[in-house]
Amino acid sequence: VPALLKKYWFMVGLVAVAAVTMADRYEWTVAAGRWLKAHQGPGMVIFAIFFFSGLALDVRLLKKGLGDGKATAAALASIFIFAPMVAWVFRWLPLDHQIITGLFLVAVMPSTLSSGVVMTGGAGGNAAHALLVTIIANALAVFTIPVVLSLLLATTGDNRLVVIDKAAIMIKIALLVLVPLALGMAAQYFFRRQIAPWQGRTQVINQLLILAIVWMATCQSRAAILAGSHAIISISAATLGFHLVLVALAASLAKFMRIGPGRRESIIFMGGQKTLPLSVILQVTLFPEYGLALAVCVVHHILHLITDAYLVEKLKHTA
Repeated sequence: VPALLKKYWFMVGLVAVAAVTMADRYEWTVAAGRWLKAHQGPGMVIFAIFFFSGLALDVRLLKKGLGDGKATAAALASIFIFAPMVAWVFRWLPLDHQIITGLFLVAVMPSTLSSGVVMTGGAGGNAAHALLVTIIANALAVFTIPVVLSLLLATTGDNRLVVIDKAAIMIKIALLVLVPLALGMAAQYFFRRQIAPWQGRTQVINQLLILAIVWMATCQSRAAILAGSHAIISISAATLGFHLVLVALAASLAKFMRIGPGRRESIIFMGGQKTLPLSVILQVTLFPEYGLALAVCVVHHILHLITDAYLVEKLKHTA
């Protein structure tokens, strides 16, 4: 048990944060989370998350990932074209409107900054290329998220949701993602020797910060989540299905483009994995009353980590 907890403590932490917040009948912890949310807590936490992510990225590896333009195009197509298309198809399923909105939020996200790179390397793929893809994707997301999210929401017929200030969201994402990410990468590049002893701890710090932002968002949406707690099976099935379809499409695209073992792994993992912190901050900002949308973001993250951990072993043995 201790070994399993050490390996999967982050996923256990996500479940524990949600369980403790939901069980807080007197709202002692919930009141604290709401106070932090009202005083720029989520913004400060997500800034720190992307700063520490920048510190953890070995920018020297980027040059090694620059040469594979075909694989880069395939990965970006999976992230920015396939994911929104799959989410659009899923809106025809008999799912709650909040769940569809959560899937839309997940679909427009860029790839993760750490787990996808690690899993690509673990499966025998090109971790440098995965790093390049995730940096490009997170930079492009500043411009794509407001536009694509508005288009997806427009298909639901809920005109109230379509009124998104695209310029304001672009600025917010740039300030909370690109600026701290660039600062972290610059600090890692120029102060490599001083930072090196601490780099191994940045992922743990980041995961703790992600737990903090999920806690604040859960406190904000507690009532809505409790009201829709019966939908957890639907959420799990929808998010798992969504991720499996993305992985299958990414793998099929790699095969169609004749991108074989050693190069396909970054397409599969970066094309299917979606960053959690940014989806949470947008849920809190745009749809605070949609508790099930937050549940979709968190459950998808847990399930894609479990699914892809299994996939790492399968790909490793077929490389």
